[in-house]
Amino acid sequence: MRGLKNKRVLITGGASGIGAATAARFLEEGSRVCILDRDVEACEALRQQLPQISEAIIADVTDLMQVEAAVADAVRVMHGVDVLINNAGISIRHNFLDITPEEWDKVIAVNLTGVFYVAQTAARHMWQRYKVESGAGVILQTASTNGIMGYPFYADYNATKAGVIELTRSMALELAPRIRVCAVAPGYVLTPMQRAEYSEAMLEEVNNKIPLRRHAKPEEIAALFAYLASDDAAYATGQVFTMDGGETAGGLASR
Repeated sequence: MRGLKNKRVLITGGASGIGAATAARFLEEGSRVCILDRDVEACEALRQQLPQISEAIIADVTDLMQVEAAVADAVRVMHGVDVLINNAGISIRHNFLDITPEEWDKVIAVNLTGVFYVAQTAARHMWQRYKVESGAGVILQTASTNGIMGYPFYADYNATKAGVIELTRSMALELAPRIRVCAVAPGYVLTPMQRAEYSEAMLEEVNNKIPLRRHAKPEEIAALFAYLASDDAAYATGQVFTMDGGETAGGLASR
């Protein structure tokens, strides 16, 4: 991709799944990368796997003070942040009637409030930086097809991803032209989180409903992030880019 060499990239939820694959992809593109994650062991494992990472920052995106300190740390280590991949998220598979207030608050805190905290903190840094320098910052946020259409057993998760989509559109309008903001909406991706919630039989049942007959690989989502952060996507802002193997292309009859 054009324009990614030496870009300074911060990836939340960067220690596993889509985040880890995205870190690897940006390193391949010649970018400098910091990851932010609350999982100490996963961060250490990724540092072993990808020693080129500038820093693995331990922080909880639901805590604003930790977020501000983490972004400041990334700025210090890389001398700035040009690209934010706002990816941290969790899900809990359960019936709508069984969701507890504690579970609701937990999912909202990570998937929506945490996304807001990180986006606003990074955007404030970029806004000041691009006042005086040519170019533009980029903020890319992980949404989901769950935020575009209904799915059972994930009411809280679905609500947060719909919120991320509208947050992305609003940010894009307010932050242009200094900062581009887009969302990526994956369908089913074979991540550790997905494997923890689905049995092999459930995975196979899902695959049979997807036109391409498989889950996405985390590396395929990472490639889309790389494109959207690059100069090749310089005219892209305020949009949601879906990558779901054709799952949402049809209506009820196709499912």
